Amino acid sequence: MPKKDLDNDSKTLERLKHLGKSLRKQLSDNEDDNLTIDTKVRSKSNVNYDEEEGRLSLGDRYSTRKFLNISHARKFMQTTLVASKTKELVESGRTASIREVYYQLKHSVPGLDENTFEDQDESNNVVVDIETATGAIREDLHLFAEPKGTLFGPVVINDSGDEIDCMKMGTSGLSIPSIVDHYKFVECEADFLLVVETSAMVNRLVEEDFHKDQNAIILGTGGQPARGARRLINIMHERLDLPVYVFTDGDPWGYYIYSVLKSGSMSLAFQSDRLATPEAKLIGMTMEDIEEYDLHHVTEDLKGKSDDNGGPTKDYKRINDVMDYEWMQKEEWQKQFQKMLDMGVRVEQQALASQSLEFVANEYLPRKIENEEFLD
Repeated sequence: MPKKDLDNDSKTLERLKHLGKSLRKQLSDNEDDNLTIDTKVRSKSNVNYDEEEGRLSLGDRYSTRKFLNISHARKFMQTTLVASKTKELVESGRTASIREVYYQLKHSVPGLDENTFEDQDESNNVVVDIETATGAIREDLHLFAEPKGTLFGPVVINDSGDEIDCMKMGTSGLSIPSIVDHYKFVECEADFLLVVETSAMVNRLVEEDFHKDQNAIILGTGGQPARGARRLINIMHERLDLPVYVFTDGDPWGYYIYSVLKSGSMSLAFQSDRLATPEAKLIGMTMEDIEEYDLHHVTEDLKGKSDDNGGPTKDYKRINDVMDYEWMQKEEWQKQFQKMLDMGVRVEQQALASQSLEFVANEYLPRKIENEEFLD
């Protein structure tokens, strides 16, 4: 293991031990009746937007879990279990997937017919809590997630001694792991990085040789981008000085994906400096595209205008939620959402196939890039 990794492991162990020592001190001081673990609140109320940096950050509010509080006891137990497991991983030099940790710790409490974790969402949330409580990120804790996302284009990556030419990955592409900080870029001839929401659109662009003809790196997120993909976008922009263009569906969900890539997410606001790329620009789809490319006949109606009580649901609720974000208050974004509401429609990337299969690669994207038709 490289020296820098050993140094980092030493720091991570100290952080985990500090958490354990805090609990032990409370016990030794006979404070077991008020045994607590403090973690930062990860909700909108504790998230700040730094307009100058263009990123979200986590505030200073903490939540306290008390061992003897019935409503806190389960989460308290889960937190100590995961913290202990990550300490074990760091000490042994092993790594584990967050799925493996979930299964290792999912068991019945002796004497009780109850699991420690009912589903992986519970354990995943506890991992993030430990990150905020200790200041050690998931990768520091020797945890990783399943690969999600693919990469194509004119870049050669050194991955722990092995060189990978991303122009020679066939139609499958390089699978993006959750840990990418160790990547070294041996060679890069790309002019820009195109981040694409849907796997179907990635397949279309690769089949049309967009990455070859336009000298571009294509990174497909496969929907909501995983942390590995977000981190890779961030480091490719910073280390290779590549412009980042984001290509999503023209709907509130696609625009939220762009928001996450650009400014960060509320749940991971404490990592926005690593995961967000404020310079990223949206290349499409936009509401203006419907008129510009005569897509009226291939739009989709927004779902769930109102529920039984007359309140907005699904697409409409999502639009209202995202419109309200402080970091989405620019006039051009408010116009997009208002047009979406007024028209009552959304437009998918695949709608461009109504022109022709090659239209998106040969006309739509090259034209927007040449004319710098972006939303920022």
